[in-house]
Amino acid sequence: MRVGGFVSFMENRMMPVAGKIAEQKHLQAIRDGIILTLPLLIIGSMFLIIGFIPIPGYDDFMIGIFGEKWRTKLLYPVGATFDVMALIVSFGVAYRLAEKYKVDPLSAGAISVASFLLATPYKIMFTPEGASAAQEVGGVIPLTLMGSQGLFVAMLLGILSTEIYRKIIQKKIVITMPDGVPPAVSRSFVALIPAGAVLLVVWLLRILLENTSFGSIHNIVKDLLVGPLSAVGSSLIGAIICVLLIHILWAIGLHGAAIVGGIMSPIWLTLMDQNRAAFQANPNGELPNVVTTQFFDMWIFAGGSGATLALVVLMVFRARSKQMKNIGRLSLGPGLFNINEPVTFGMPIVMNPLLIIPFVLAPVVLVIISYLAMSFGWVAKPSGVAVPWTTPLLISGYLATGGKVSGMVLQAVNFVIALAIYYPFFRLWDKQKVSEEKASTASDSNAVSM
Repeated sequence: MRVGGFVSFMENRMMPVAGKIAEQKHLQAIRDGIILTLPLLIIGSMFLIIGFIPIPGYDDFMIGIFGEKWRTKLLYPVGATFDVMALIVSFGVAYRLAEKYKVDPLSAGAISVASFLLATPYKIMFTPEGASAAQEVGGVIPLTLMGSQGLFVAMLLGILSTEIYRKIIQKKIVITMPDGVPPAVSRSFVALIPAGAVLLVVWLLRILLENTSFGSIHNIVKDLLVGPLSAVGSSLIGAIICVLLIHILWAIGLHGAAIVGGIMSPIWLTLMDQNRAAFQANPNGELPNVVTTQFFDMWIFAGGSGATLALVVLMVFRARSKQMKNIGRLSLGPGLFNINEPVTFGMPIVMNPLLIIPFVLAPVVLVIISYLAMSFGWVAKPSGVAVPWTTPLLISGYLATGGKVSGMVLQAVNFVIALAIYYPFFRLWDKQKVSEEKASTASDSNAVSM
């Protein structure tokens, strides 16, 4: 009854609410828009890794071949990927949201980028050589706001511009062209009035904010939204809460990482880029943040959400149940690359009151251990390198810390801890499956003898 009551509660109470959150159009658009940047960030990270390979004599070797400025030139792709992150997200969020509303996504993406640039003041502060005070320089697009610092504004304007665009389109307040006009030209004229309306709204918003103490939408978002959220998202308590939510959602069969990531990814991406900038300036210096996207992907989610690689290894080498051994063998290959759907749904962990306990507990314990180890300086913090989440254990820890062995050591320690947490629950489940298999074999034997 207790197990049945637990399953009933999860199905009837939690799943409907979580399902509605998972299907929310704007959260899905934000998640998918951010994913659009990942290939570029990974490519930029590859150049960053090559630029700071921790081998004695590497700098002198590269200088001898390519000259004194070899690193500056090598890191050009890093700027071309990380420093335009917000522009890409602005386009991606609007494009994906427009797809969900079934309006022209290309026009929506272009209008979103234009509105983002319109809302951004074209000025920077510059200190000339020998001067004691910074001077304002106009007519220059601020590169910092095109990167991670402009992410939230890019997302908000991507949603706002697309909502205005699609409502005008759906109400058919558009310029229609004759049938003989090429489709591309016709779509451009259809977007004319909605684009004008979006840019008018953003222009008025900018004029209004310029007459306040904030000065721009970037400043108001930074002070009222990004600052508080970053403080929470970068803390140990915030990391624990996020991990709990991710795994509770997974426990009822929903993609917890995608749902929570849709909300938290902009924050973790900003924190990651802060580390990247600090690492790029000084590879041996102190990095500002422990919690980034890589913190979770590389040290907490070994084998996928729930740190299930440890469970898979137990199934392969310690299971007595044939079912468990078979599922373990099938799950080992994907698990090495942090894909765990075979074990999550095949064992299953979803809606399983016994296995949900270690599935939730192990990541929480690993967050606490990893956070404290990095905070106290025992382990190197994530360097800001965007290592793909499918990178196998140990390799990923080495790359994500900019070539520090301590990153690999912490991964190995976390794996052993997860192994210990899963073991007693695995033994109970394996024992239950062995009993079921024996009962099934006896039943089959009785049926044959009859």
